[in-house]
Amino acid sequence: MVIDVSSQVMRVEVNGRRYSKWKVSTAGKGYHTPRGTYRVQRMAKEHYSRKYDMAPMPYSVFFNGGYAVHGSTHIKLLGRPASHGCVRLHPKNAAKLFSLVQKYGAKSTKIVVVN
Repeated sequence: MVIDVSSQVMRVEVNGRRYSKWKVSTAGKGYHTPRGTYRVQRMAKEHYSRKYDMAPMPYSVFFNGGYAVHGSTHIKLLGRPASHGCVRLHPKNAAKLFSLVQKYGAKSTKIVVVN
């Protein structure tokens, strides 16, 4: 997957072929989404942020410590910066992504975050 912070879009490829393109929300003002190339560190179907008042983070795919790609109930904000640093997705798309990572394996999944 490639997450483009400047366009607030995630492109997903499976075996080199385009799978989908989804709107995301990355870090809002005063926060930071880390750039770089990462591997999946862990996954959690149901996760709650201890740092941010137990906010729900469904279908979390963690890639850099506490940073994750995950579902969000803030659907109207998708397509513009609004998170505390994570990459937010529509919950349905987060479920699809989570399922893809499970199917093809965390070790073969690459997460690229670019400007």
